[in-house]
Amino acid sequence: MENNQYTILIADDEQDMVDFLSDYIEDEGYKAVQAANGQEMLDIVNQRKVDLVLLDVMMPEMDGMEALRELRTSRRIPVIMVTAKSDENDRVEGLRSGADDYIVKPFSPKELLARIEAQIRRNYGYNDDESKEELQYKSIKVNLNSRKVFIDGEAVSLTRKEFDLLVHFMKHPEQVFNREQLLDHVWGVNYTTGGHRTVDTHMKTMRFKMGSGGDYFRTVYGVGYVLEDGEGR
Repeated sequence: MENNQYTILIADDEQDMVDFLSDYIEDEGYKAVQAANGQEMLDIVNQRKVDLVLLDVMMPEMDGMEALRELRTSRRIPVIMVTAKSDENDRVEGLRSGADDYIVKPFSPKELLARIEAQIRRNYGYNDDESKEELQYKSIKVNLNSRKVFIDGEAVSLTRKEFDLLVHFMKHPEQVFNREQLLDHVWGVNYTTGGHRTVDTHMKTMRFKMGSGGDYFRTVYGVGYVLEDGEGR
């Protein structure tokens, strides 16, 4: 992956922090752009290509949460929330509003870089997969051409939307998606029938049909769903 292809927008009113992060990520080959508040972030996104946003919660004029909600009305750019708050409710609100990840101040620059790289891979690093006939995650195998699904080698029959939903998760493992994001990605931004209930119904049915393969899907309470292999499933 050529890092210099990607532009990272840092939105934070602490100028010293912004300057430090800009220098750090540019040393890693990314291009950094700065914004001092939420409105400035939105203006920049509308004026130029931005591949990822580091968005601070507490900012003047327009805070990070409000800016994120506004951004999500028209853009699917990955967003990492940067916050001084460690309260669970704050993290949940960010994820519900459409954030892809979060990191709590004070944080290690190396950890932040790892999170940036993970989002870049998940959102832009799957071009090779698009040309492949198959995707695999643990015991789940999907043939994209024939639209067939196998769990431990056994065929599973899914509807068209269930299949599309599964493929979306398999291209973005270990990434939490809220219901609004899943509606946009799988049903399309203009879909209005059924709302969040549509996502929940399809997830429930898909997981049931997949048997043991469905166990890799976890419900993130109050947020959405994630495909992952770990404790607590």
